[in-house]
Amino acid sequence: MEEIAEPGVRDWDFPRSAAGIALLVDFAVERGITPEALLRGTAVSPDAMADPGAQVDAHQELAVVRNVVRALDDPPGLGLELGQRYRPTTFGIFGFAWVSSPTLRDAMALALRYLDLSFAFCTPTIRLGPDEIVLELADDRVPADVRRFLVDRDLAAIFSVVGDLLGARITLRRLELRASDSGSAGRYEQIFGIAPVFGAPANIGVFDAKYLDQPLPQANDHTVALCEAQCRELVARRRERTGIAKDVRDHVTRVGGAAVDMETVAREMGMSVRSLRRHLVEAGTSFRALREEVVSTLAVELLETGVLTVDDVAVRLGYAEASSFIHAFKRWTGQTPTAHLRARRARYRRP
Repeated sequence: MEEIAEPGVRDWDFPRSAAGIALLVDFAVERGITPEALLRGTAVSPDAMADPGAQVDAHQELAVVRNVVRALDDPPGLGLELGQRYRPTTFGIFGFAWVSSPTLRDAMALALRYLDLSFAFCTPTIRLGPDEIVLELADDRVPADVRRFLVDRDLAAIFSVVGDLLGARITLRRLELRASDSGSAGRYEQIFGIAPVFGAPANIGVFDAKYLDQPLPQANDHTVALCEAQCRELVARRRERTGIAKDVRDHVTRVGGAAVDMETVAREMGMSVRSLRRHLVEAGTSFRALREEVVSTLAVELLETGVLTVDDVAVRLGYAEASSFIHAFKRWTGQTPTAHLRARRARYRRP
């Protein structure tokens, strides 16, 4: 099966807008839980939730998720109820970019490309079969105590957003979930139009491929170009680093490569791994995210010298095989190294 696009990130550990926490809190407050109880242990203030520019660490949002689940006793279907509240407008300019896309295919590709502007914890992949679209949500890196809640939330949110984009509710052909049946099968059927198969190998939703190239009601080429440019700027700003994050970036750049580990960098910086990890969490990032930022930047710079081959760049960046580097490069940029260089040459050939 053909993948529509590579996800821009492969892990939930990325900084995100405080709007995601605000939605969680509003959802639980309506059910009688106080904001103070929901924000306990997060270091997030109520003022931050009201600030459209406020940014939080993924672990802070995860702490709020845990507080919500515990406070409400996690009844069957709780994540589904929350997920239905998500709309394209929930995601700000990121959502407006989807709405303005020519087709659902374009909207999905854009959503995957800038996935770190979302509130996702489950990593989505979207594959195209002969007559169907297969959406899979990988939950293997999601903590077990909130896994079911977040799978349900993310699945229902995607389904809700797709319906809004198309201007009509769609019905799934098939729904498979890794979780066991908790007595909420009827709720899934109400929302998705089909009862799920529980205890499946993966979390999969399947719907008709006819929707993929259907023009979206509010498509506008000019608007989507402006929105995507702002998405790029948002991602760039979120990835700007100062303080401890800048120091780690500098050390990773000096040591170089995808193979450098946290232990080496912590030792160079004169601190324990535990201390470094804690400082990075407080800065709203992780060692893995910083290393990937450095390596992806170096990859583009080395390729664009025009001197090194793809194999040469892969070796210099610490990849054992060129195929692993090509896969990573496509995830970072949405293109293979060869396609990236081809597009760059085409830009410079224009009058």
